[in-house]
Amino acid sequence: MRKTDMISEAEALPGRENAIATMEPHFIFHNDVTAPLAENEESIIVGLGCFWGAERVFWQLPGITTTSVGYAGGYTPNPTYEEVCSGMTGHTEVVRIVYNITRTTLTDLLKVFWEKHDPTQGMRQGNDVGTQYRSAIYCNDDQQLALAQTTKQQFQRALGDKGDIQTEIKLSNQYYFAEVYHQQYLAKNPNGYCGIGGTGVCFPPQ
Repeated sequence: MRKTDMISEAEALPGRENAIATMEPHFIFHNDVTAPLAENEESIIVGLGCFWGAERVFWQLPGITTTSVGYAGGYTPNPTYEEVCSGMTGHTEVVRIVYNITRTTLTDLLKVFWEKHDPTQGMRQGNDVGTQYRSAIYCNDDQQLALAQTTKQQFQRALGDKGDIQTEIKLSNQYYFAEVYHQQYLAKNPNGYCGIGGTGVCFPPQ
C-alpha cells in the first residue's frame, strides 16, 4: 500500500477506549484546551499539513481563544501519533481552533486556511507525503459546512489553472487530542520543523 492510499474502515487499527494523554493548559494562552465552549465562542477543525506549523498559524491570529492539535477524519479511536503516521487509522493531522465570534469570523479563519497551504496536492503537503497530511475542514454543523464549500469555490476560482482543490470537507465525526508534546510544539521548540507553505494565491476580497 502506498502512503497516499486511503484505507477502509475495515482495515483500520483497532485503537483503544481511553484517551492517550491528559491535556495540559495551553502553553501560550494558559487556558484549558478541553473546556466547553463559552457563549461567545465557536470552533472549527482544519488540516493543512504538519500540525505543528498549522497550529502556530492560527494561535497568532486575533480573536483566537485557544488551539490544540489532534487527529480527525478517520476510524481508529484514540490513536497514537505513530499509528496515525502509519496511515492505518484514516486520520489526518488537524488543528482545533476555538475563536471569539465577537472578534473574528469563520470567513476570516477560512481565508487564512486557504492561503497558508496548497489544497491542490491531495494526500500530501510539500515534502510531507501521506494520507495524514491531507487538506481538510471538519465542520460542526450545516452552516459551517455551507460556508466552507462556498469559500472553496471562491478560492478555486482564484487559483485558476493552478490545480483542482482536493480538500476534504465534511461534518466532524470525532476529534482526538494528540499527545501533550505535540501541543503548541513550535512555541516550546521555536527552531522546530514547520512545513507550512502555500500557493502564493490570495483569497479573493469580499
